[in-house]
Amino acid sequence: GDGQSLMTRFWRGAMDNVRPFLACSQPMPCPADPMPPSPPRAGHPRAEYDARMHRVLAHVDAHLDGPLDLTTLAEVANFSPFHFHRMFAAWMGETLGDHLRRRRLEVAAMRLAAQPRVRVLEVALSVGFGSGEAFARAFQARFGSSPTAWRRQQAAHRKMDQAGVADPLHHRGSPTPSMEPTLNPPPNDPRNIRLNVRLIDRPATTVAYLRRVGPYGPAIPAFWQQTYVPWAVRHGLMEVARYGISHDDPGITAPDQCRYDACAEVPPDFVPSGGALKATLPAGRYAVLPFFGTSEEVGQAWAALLRDWLPESGLQLDARPSFEHYPRGARYDPATGAFECEICVPVMPL
Repeated sequence: GDGQSLMTRFWRGAMDNVRPFLACSQPMPCPADPMPPSPPRAGHPRAEYDARMHRVLAHVDAHLDGPLDLTTLAEVANFSPFHFHRMFAAWMGETLGDHLRRRRLEVAAMRLAAQPRVRVLEVALSVGFGSGEAFARAFQARFGSSPTAWRRQQAAHRKMDQAGVADPLHHRGSPTPSMEPTLNPPPNDPRNIRLNVRLIDRPATTVAYLRRVGPYGPAIPAFWQQTYVPWAVRHGLMEVARYGISHDDPGITAPDQCRYDACAEVPPDFVPSGGALKATLPAGRYAVLPFFGTSEEVGQAWAALLRDWLPESGLQLDARPSFEHYPRGARYDPATGAFECEICVPVMPL
């Protein structure tokens, strides 16, 4: 009941503060910041365990609509089922069954909010529940309300967010020459952002990534500066395109389980080391909002894109990750803290 929709809370919390250090060319962190633990070096047994477990997590999220049994996931990890079950619990801090249940319900909650025209039963089936009744019971136990009531609550929050926006978005016609959002406050309403959104088809992109698990917020820029920058310097990747991916919604997922990936674009044959792993950002259609502004403004841009543009677009989010793309040579103004990126959200027809 705080007047903020789930999506607004997500992007303001997860995407604020993840900015100026991306233009940093100095690998050393601020002396006042504690140094993070060193990532496992290439060939270290811990690095192999991490890679195998990350494969399992990616497989789970990509196959929530089907059965995910112990034997199949053990094969993905290349462990015996007996040992995999125990190692997963030790590595994740939750049993495999608890993790599968949590991810099915978290993804369902996000889809209920982001895809308001999709029937509750379709959402339930899309995350692996065999019936609407089983889904409703599990959802009630996890979130304290039925899926339908929870969706209505999110819609009410979204309407409260929109109330008081003086100048609605005018994206329905042709885009204006400037592809960047411009702030048009009157008077003092920073949410009044005019968006110029493009629909593009992105190719599949190979990335090497470093993952952080824990609360979003100020810890994310520290992760980029203290962990990503030294790694990128060592591997000659400071001049490549970069991506920031927040996998979880802190309004749904417990803060200490939220996942964030700092990514560098690499060739398909790149061999990750130094604690990094490799993944592919899926190809397909994305709604892209070019952005140049401050960390305070980018959260507003994310919120307006998802809160205002998306419901009017005839499109909906699909299961691919959303991300911020920091292109090669992206601008950064040290005097103001303004930076350049592309906000990319995967879309499909309603």
